[in-house]
Amino acid sequence: MINFESVSYKNFLSTGNMPTVVRLDKSPNTIIVGENGAGKSTMIDAITFGLFGKPFRKVSKTQLISSVNEKDMLVEIKFSIGSTKYKVRRGMKPAKFEIYKNDKMLNQTASAKDYQGILEKNILKLTYKTFTQIVVLGNTSFVPFMQLTAVNRREVIEDLLDIQVFSVMNILLKERVSTNKDDIRDTEYQLDLAGDKSEIQAQYIQKIKDDKKKKIGSINKDIKATGLEIAKHNTEILELEGIIERLSRFVIDKDSVDSKKAKYLNYEDTITKKITRLKKDLKFFRDTDDCPVCTQHISEDLKVSKIESDELSITENEAGLEKLDIEINKFSERQQEISDTLMEINDIQSEIGIHNGHISGFNQYISKLNADVQTMNDTKDDLRKQKKELTALKRKVSELTKRQEELITLRNIHDMALTLLKDTGIKASIIKQYIPIINKLIAKYLAKFDFFVGFELDENFNESIKSRHRDEFSYASFSEGEKQRIDLSLLLTWRSIAKMKNSVNTNLLILDEIFDSSLDNTGCDEFMALIDGFGKETNIFVISHKGDVLIDKFLSTIKFEKYKGFSRITE
Repeated sequence: MINFESVSYKNFLSTGNMPTVVRLDKSPNTIIVGENGAGKSTMIDAITFGLFGKPFRKVSKTQLISSVNEKDMLVEIKFSIGSTKYKVRRGMKPAKFEIYKNDKMLNQTASAKDYQGILEKNILKLTYKTFTQIVVLGNTSFVPFMQLTAVNRREVIEDLLDIQVFSVMNILLKERVSTNKDDIRDTEYQLDLAGDKSEIQAQYIQKIKDDKKKKIGSINKDIKATGLEIAKHNTEILELEGIIERLSRFVIDKDSVDSKKAKYLNYEDTITKKITRLKKDLKFFRDTDDCPVCTQHISEDLKVSKIESDELSITENEAGLEKLDIEINKFSERQQEISDTLMEINDIQSEIGIHNGHISGFNQYISKLNADVQTMNDTKDDLRKQKKELTALKRKVSELTKRQEELITLRNIHDMALTLLKDTGIKASIIKQYIPIINKLIAKYLAKFDFFVGFELDENFNESIKSRHRDEFSYASFSEGEKQRIDLSLLLTWRSIAKMKNSVNTNLLILDEIFDSSLDNTGCDEFMALIDGFGKETNIFVISHKGDVLIDKFLSTIKFEKYKGFSRITE
């Protein structure tokens, strides 16, 4: 469990050089009051900036620094996880980002992005989106869970259920799959090469066993045959190069076609805009009798003249547009022909590369045969040495074959693992187990708000809502007050799930002006009853303009005020 202890900030937004310090674990429930602009919500921005490097509200980072002092902005947050104490210090002008663990600063050799990753993934184990779904509920920049995209909803749930590790594993596995694919391709190449060398070596040894003169004659015959093969490949290369030359002439107009098509598309856009403007003018003269600028009456002759002129212009431009479309389609067809031809050229070049590979192998073979002839003429046969080389080559073929089998087996394992790590795999199974629990908790909190609707989320976190007196409808169909009850119920549900999983369980809950918006008096009373049921392990902060009405309901009060242009906490 993350136990937030305090947040301190200075030269942050409307605060001055004297640090504002808020104890976050002092009281089970605290109300924060003050006039508009006194700095009540600044505490939330300071917390999210300290932890994630960005404010809760839609404020640019350059505006976070006090506009009066314009320097030395610093936020410091203290929290503990179990018996381990942490402190995060983040500031601007000068830039500062430090993480302390038990009063010892963590290594800063990594980039700022990696350092932030250590804070989010290894320490907090939650992201900004998840933090703002289970810790903060505001009435300004807060985006309720039901208004998040499907991707962001999944990120929040994966954080809560502590299954985002499978997404990380999936990314790492894809890298290994790519490496495995390269290894298989390289091993196959080496195996083919070793097999060819082994076969050639075996043939060579057999030749040594033959009569020396016969062998030399046979070698010379092989050299001649290989030369013919080389000539054959060279002939095929010349033919293929001729085809490439012919195809290259066919695509010589590629740049011209691309340029003309772009030019025609530009013409098309210009004409389309002109037609739109003419239609607007036409509508004006059809619907308007008096000039809206000078209030003078527009004569019927002028209107008729303009209408006829505009209609003729529209007809001519639309006809031109149709001709342009025909030309553009022709260019598109030509571009496709060019693309197909370039692909064909690429295939032919690959074929030439194969022929050159064969020629290179044949030349190496001829060089070896010539060297063998020279050796036979100068020295005695070294059959024992050649057999030793053949044994080494066969051993290498055996090792490469085993390596290939291992890599293919690994590829099959990777394929199975990829299936498991997809969104439809193991993560979907875990989410499927928790969906009934989530829906049960949502129903429980909605009932505590005396709001009886059938609200359920499916495995893709799409809502299904049924009312006793209405047909099935969506979240957007509710009034703002009803939406607020749903948002509060979801926030409490996510906190319950987090506590259940102990993944992102925290003592802190901040409600920004919830009691000042669409939540009515009955809803406020119901939520106060929920707050009282949280117990001493949760520190709830409620920011409100209704201090005079609610202050007696809270154990602790923090009042902000503006003093000499700066926000501060009053004594």
